[in-house]
Amino acid sequence: MGKKKLKSRSSNWSTHVILTAWVLLIIIPTLWVVLNSLKSSANILIDPYSLPVPPHVENYENAWLDAGLGRGFINSIYITFLSVFSIVFFASLPAYVMARKKFAGKALVYYYFISGLMFPTFVAMVPLFLLMAKLNLLNNHFGLILVYTAYSLPFTIFILYAFFKALPRSLEEAAVIDGAGPFRTFFTVMLPLAKPGLISAAIFNVVGIWNEYVLALILIQTPELKTLPVSIANLMLVMQYKTDWGALYAGLIMSIIPVVIIYLIFQRQLAEQTTAGAVKE
Repeated sequence: MGKKKLKSRSSNWSTHVILTAWVLLIIIPTLWVVLNSLKSSANILIDPYSLPVPPHVENYENAWLDAGLGRGFINSIYITFLSVFSIVFFASLPAYVMARKKFAGKALVYYYFISGLMFPTFVAMVPLFLLMAKLNLLNNHFGLILVYTAYSLPFTIFILYAFFKALPRSLEEAAVIDGAGPFRTFFTVMLPLAKPGLISAAIFNVVGIWNEYVLALILIQTPELKTLPVSIANLMLVMQYKTDWGALYAGLIMSIIPVVIIYLIFQRQLAEQTTAGAVKE
């Protein structure tokens, strides 16, 4: 027993050390960016590890107004929101049907959707650009949202399929006995039960679309329509001629904060829903 306890304590100790080191690897660079976002460009270059005394809060104003990141921030907010809503909604429909219904060719349809996970984005760049040009959807937020939705559907269907598959059939059967049709059963019974899966899918898609750069760079040319990642990249190019490193670091913090807030909100709801489901079972 003594050897087992000693081995268990040693394993727990090593796990804590690894997790602590991992947390520090994430926190320290983030804290360094936060501190540099409050310093002048001269202080950043002369002493990048010093404290921001006094803090240059105007860096955020310069990033938002002068560097044009505010416009990109607002564009990314509503593009991400509309894209994630479309992705989760349209992915939930086929995921539910494939997970709960029996029909000929179901496996073929499922693997057809999943095959999209193996399709590299860069392979479709040229045909995608030509297709969007013919549809007059270049330099258009609606076109970018359509592309994000199409690219994210396979992964989202893969996630939601597993959640719908694990739901108890008794609740679905009870809804049918009560006279609920297919649409009512889906929207009032099955979809609320799959809320943890919907939240998980939303979190993954928010992070991916908020940070997406290549598609937004190719499909959007007008500066006023560009997303935040593209705007930050453009700001880095401008740094070759005008050194405002404080504004650049402030822009990086602006791009991090919304994702962290959304993740914390959804993660709490996800934990609550998962725990509640476990208690009911």
